Amino acid sequence: MASDNRRNVVPNPNGGWDVRAPGASRSSAHTETQAEAIHRARSIVRNAGGGEVTIHGQDGQIRDSDTIAPGNDPNPPHDRR
Repeated sequence: MASDNRRNVVPNPNGGWDVRAPGASRSSAHTETQAEAIHRARSIVRNAGGGEVTIHGQDGQIRDSDTIAPGNDPNPPHDRR
């Protein structure tokens, strides 16, 4: 199910950034920069049918999240027409 497809972008203790599924012992991907990891996480989730990407800061705290279509966005933008 698309809503179960999640990836976290987290700092790697040895440097760089990891893309991980929640609860996974291994990374789905490792990159040098956070921007590269975010791009890779979005690609992985999009290719799997959509879901959520959660982006953590250098301190490990969640700083942003992104719903990748056709995932179910819990906070969709409001239409301001």
